[in-house]
Amino acid sequence: MVPLVPPVLARSRSVAPAGWSRWLVPPAALAIHLAIGQAYAWSVFKPPLEDSLELSGTASALPFQLAIVMLGLSAAFGGTLVERNGPRWAMCVSALCFSSGFLISALGAATGQYWLIVLGYGFVGGIGLGIGYISPVSTLIKWFPDRPGMATGIAIMGFGGGALIASPWSTQLLSAFGGDSAGIARTFLVMGVVYGAFMTLGVLLIRVPPEGWQPSGWRSADAASRPLVTTAQVSARNALRTPQFWCLWIALCMNVTAGIGILEKAAPMVRDFFADTATPVSVPAAVGFVSLLSLANMLGRIVWSSTSDLVGRKNVYRLYLGAGALLYLVIALVGDTAKPVFIGCAAVILSFYGGGFSTAPAYLKDLFGTFEVGAIHGRLLTAWSAAGVLGPLIVNAVADAQESAGRTGPALYTMSFYIMISLLVVAFVANECVRPVHARYHEPAERPSGANRTKEAAR
Repeated sequence: MVPLVPPVLARSRSVAPAGWSRWLVPPAALAIHLAIGQAYAWSVFKPPLEDSLELSGTASALPFQLAIVMLGLSAAFGGTLVERNGPRWAMCVSALCFSSGFLISALGAATGQYWLIVLGYGFVGGIGLGIGYISPVSTLIKWFPDRPGMATGIAIMGFGGGALIASPWSTQLLSAFGGDSAGIARTFLVMGVVYGAFMTLGVLLIRVPPEGWQPSGWRSADAASRPLVTTAQVSARNALRTPQFWCLWIALCMNVTAGIGILEKAAPMVRDFFADTATPVSVPAAVGFVSLLSLANMLGRIVWSSTSDLVGRKNVYRLYLGAGALLYLVIALVGDTAKPVFIGCAAVILSFYGGGFSTAPAYLKDLFGTFEVGAIHGRLLTAWSAAGVLGPLIVNAVADAQESAGRTGPALYTMSFYIMISLLVVAFVANECVRPVHARYHEPAERPSGANRTKEAAR
């Protein structure tokens, strides 16, 4: 059954009028992604939560892990609804869930009920993450068929850059309100209200192109002349039956695991890594490190995805996975003897992490067409769900075990780095296996449109 959609949020009410500039669409997407990108600043909340509620490092990661799991699951199950009901409806649902998640978490912190923080930030907020993440992707690809990597990179850049804003903002709020349960509750409350208002701007601004619209002077046949780029169309249902989808799933999952393990524990990791040196890292410097990684994550999303428009998606994924493995090896071998090397390698790894996300929708468009690319992208993001559990689990569990054994400094994380290297090698092989999609998975030449397309999307 098709859910009831308020008329003001219906796809038909968001069709762009004649003369509408497509360059107004990326800012609408950024309004959503800059907000939900706060998830990458979760590590700022870990120390105060651990102190005020007496949590372990593994336990304090649970809201973040569940949020990433729900991101992937809600994107997978909601992808078809986003295609059917349009981006305005999806952005509204995202704003309601994401801001409500903070409000529930505020109640949990105020009452000392950690399970409410897990429920609010992890479950409810995670649904907002997933629906919000995929809400503008299909629309951007339709507005920018000539530069899909750049277009999705601009929007998804906001998700990576969200922590660049949220990290210092969260720190300032915690400093003003206090790092105890009451202070954390007030911080969550303020962030929930502000993010809800900011995301509403995207809801009001987003538009979809009229049926059959194309950029002036652009022809789809020109794009199809490049390797792995097709003019055929594949449904979301058939995409899951192709080996190409699962090769990309493995590549994305391993790439995300390698990056998210650092990102989730960034602030305590950099302090632990250099704790036994002559120049330990202070708390403000650790927060600065989180901001640096967020900047690298953000810039990687636009730089590497735009580069993929020139060199191809497969080639740029070779860079993410191959060079990423080498950088992890450098960190493991150098240890705490060279702080600039650690920081530089971590920043580049996070740029590859962000680039993998922003390049994925264009990679999917090249292989499967634009017919249900939003729904296919949503299903691909289940790889993020798996990585959201796997990455933090590897880093936190290994660090906790090493700490229990009496080890300190780089020894807490070296084993995790070697595990990440192995995962990236597996992902590199999976990317090498990607080939053009076989014609038996293609939709008929006359694709469904209008009412028939709605039925097709509901399959």
